Amino acid sequence: MGNRRFEMHEYRHILARMRQGESDRRLAKTGLIGRNKAAALRKVAHRHGWLEPTSPLPDDQELARVLAPPVTRQQNSSLTPFTKEVKAWHSQGISGTVIHRTLQEKYDFKGSYSAVRRFLQKLQKDRPPEATVMLDHEPGDSAQVDFGAGPRIIDVFTGEEFKTWFFVMTLAWSRHQYAEMVRDQKVLTWLGCHRRALAFFGGVPARVIIDNPKAAITRACWRDPAVQRSYADFAEGYGFLISPCPPREPKKKGIVEAGVKYVKRNFLPLKEFRSLADANQQLQRWNREIASVRVHGTTRQQPVQLFQETEQHLLRSLPDRPPEPAIWTKVKLHGNCHVQFEKSFYSAPFRLVRQELWLQATEHSIKLFKDHQLVAVHTRLKQPGQKSTCNDHLPPDAQAYLMRDPQWCIKQADDIGPFCRALIDHLFSDRVLDNLRAAQGIVRFKNKYGKQRLESACRRALFYDNPRYRTVKTILAKELDYIDPPKSSQQLSNVYTGDGTFCRDTNTLLTQ
Repeated sequence: MGNRRFEMHEYRHILARMRQGESDRRLAKTGLIGRNKAAALRKVAHRHGWLEPTSPLPDDQELARVLAPPVTRQQNSSLTPFTKEVKAWHSQGISGTVIHRTLQEKYDFKGSYSAVRRFLQKLQKDRPPEATVMLDHEPGDSAQVDFGAGPRIIDVFTGEEFKTWFFVMTLAWSRHQYAEMVRDQKVLTWLGCHRRALAFFGGVPARVIIDNPKAAITRACWRDPAVQRSYADFAEGYGFLISPCPPREPKKKGIVEAGVKYVKRNFLPLKEFRSLADANQQLQRWNREIASVRVHGTTRQQPVQLFQETEQHLLRSLPDRPPEPAIWTKVKLHGNCHVQFEKSFYSAPFRLVRQELWLQATEHSIKLFKDHQLVAVHTRLKQPGQKSTCNDHLPPDAQAYLMRDPQWCIKQADDIGPFCRALIDHLFSDRVLDNLRAAQGIVRFKNKYGKQRLESACRRALFYDNPRYRTVKTILAKELDYIDPPKSSQQLSNVYTGDGTFCRDTNTLLTQ
């Protein structure tokens, strides 16, 4: 009955005109149907009694049953023996050309690529269609957040070229949005964008619907996602719920997805940016003067009008003291009693060496926790390689070495006596050897031998021009400080100062 496809209502209209006595020639002149096709339809109508004035016209279902073309029997595809393999490859996303080539190489397949293409098309038709649901959002209930790739910007002041990203937060009911251009998707950037967006809206929605960025979700999961601790603390401080989409389901935040595309297609083309600050100034002006006041394609109203009239009043109040954005991360305390964060070093108590700690980093401070207990606080360092050390965090021997500096040794020597002070000064005057440990060891002898004996031992060591730690130790151990100590400063001034150990000049050789 010809090649043109007729709808059932068109057949019914032609049958009605046939009932009124119009001939096939007349129907052909109207352009409704050709003569041959009209004759064939009239023959079928007579057979089924459709032209009887007293009988009702058939409905679409009956017309389709009678007039539908017969189903032709399809020939078996040449891929039928390989159905299982082709279905498996197709489910993995392998292209038809690769499947055809593999069949030829592996199974000596003789069929054409067209056979493969037809088979894959049939598989596609057999799949159930993908259907979506339009979600309804109440005013103030939710905001959707997403990142989108931005342009590369060359800073005219520094000459630096860098990649950018769009951050977009859209209120799901009014479609009022906040947009910002940033240089990365790090945790502090993510939290800072949220803070500025909520300040822009002047309130907090009940839920924030997000994808699964690493700055927010540490484990993407359909039913049990793990939230980044930094983002969890931030959400708790502002009082909103985090609602991550299931993995690979971006359509569940389609409002902000469309918002990101709108920014890219409406704001970005033909724009030139001198710096990141200039880009954000242009973006905020565009958002205020164009995006907010346009007639939205879905709501058919201006987003800013819906927001100001309704949604703004239903948002939760901002906290009196907004939480400070902070990064939480696990670190290990190394054997040097320091943890490393962003190439800087911070100390923690030595008893926790080799253990894992929680590190909280804000813009100005670093805090270290062990099992929820605060164990260290530092000012955040800005330059890589810097070190912040609290002496109390070091082991006792290291603390002793650092605390007992040369000034401490000199003060202790003054308390012991002038000969001890002279010996300590001699040690520190050495321009080759660091004698701090030797000086510390000498003044500590007072705890074992007392000040008087130590002063005598230092006097004897100076008299024999051997002011060394080992000399003082030997004198005290052998009790040589009791034997003929030098008795006057005149005698001490005549001491031979040459290289010979224990040598004396001729003036004193026969007088003592």
